[in-house]
Amino acid sequence: MRRLDPSVTTGGSDDSPAECPYCGSTDTEREHPKGPSLCRSMHFCHGCEQPFERME
Repeated sequence: MRRLDPSVTTGGSDDSPAECPYCGSTDTEREHPKGPSLCRSMHFCHGCEQPFERME
């Protein structure tokens, strides 16, 4: 049985979209579950087309 890689699992929920810090849109998607550190994740805003980090 394969186990999930703990380096890409997060405690946060994917159900709630992140709010873009640039334009305030919630039309965002998580690009990668982990950012530069374990407490941040990478997101992309479809409203202003900017990538941003979110604290987990």
